[in-house]
Amino acid sequence: MDRTAPAPRELLEIAVEVARDAAATAYRMRAEGVSVAATKSTATDVVTAADRAVERQVMDALHRLRPADAVLGEEYGAGGPAGPGGPGGVRWILDPIDGTVNYLYGLPHCAVSLAAEVDGQVVAGVVRNVSTGEEWTATLGGGAWRDGERLRCSTETDLGQSLVATGFGYDPGRRAHQARVIAELIPHVRDIRRLGAAALDLCLAAEGRVDAYYEKGLAAWDLAAGGLVAGEAGLRVGGLGGLPAGPDMVIAAPPALFEPLHARLADLDASGGP
Repeated sequence: MDRTAPAPRELLEIAVEVARDAAATAYRMRAEGVSVAATKSTATDVVTAADRAVERQVMDALHRLRPADAVLGEEYGAGGPAGPGGPGGVRWILDPIDGTVNYLYGLPHCAVSLAAEVDGQVVAGVVRNVSTGEEWTATLGGGAWRDGERLRCSTETDLGQSLVATGFGYDPGRRAHQARVIAELIPHVRDIRRLGAAALDLCLAAEGRVDAYYEKGLAAWDLAAGGLVAGEAGLRVGGLGGLPAGPDMVIAAPPALFEPLHARLADLDASGGP
């Protein structure tokens, strides 16, 4: 049965409420001490008890508030109904702690990321830094915001003067390929930053604290909320060769920088390797 989806603003209000509570739980658990609970793709790709606890808390909260919605989380996968339930159905996309290694080591670059998707399109999202309380929000067509300030991306037009953020995968072969790409890219930019949390990197690009961002290997929960924030702040968000942003490549850059950065990354086969 067709349903009318809630307005993006309504979904954002729910996302913010739930993400704030989740970030508070993550902060408390970090203060109490945290250790590795499991590993995923490699021995360095860790999961903490907080990742699991926060994801379960968010899923439970969303089920109470909107029981017909689907949820896709990093740790437990799909929850709730099997799918968004037809036209107008809502799916929530959650990364309970983006930047888990930073979180494990007490580095202040980790976040709860929660987005709402309607008919395959992300319409609302929030990214909240667990350590600092900084919070970025966006709705489709409604702009990107932090602490009541509307965000605009960098106005830099020269790739050679651009500070570019990126990240690495956990597979050793992928890391080696990404390192070769950076070695060839870094002479053509101001500098590279590798901060360790994709959602936050996208938000930093949204407000011009870095000029651009790229990375191979992002999952839906890494990209959903931060990608909306970036796009609503004026960044062009896409992949290589006209493809949409996705696991093969995400590039988020101001319009003037997108094509030159894209060209460099394409020449360097940045989406290749393992």
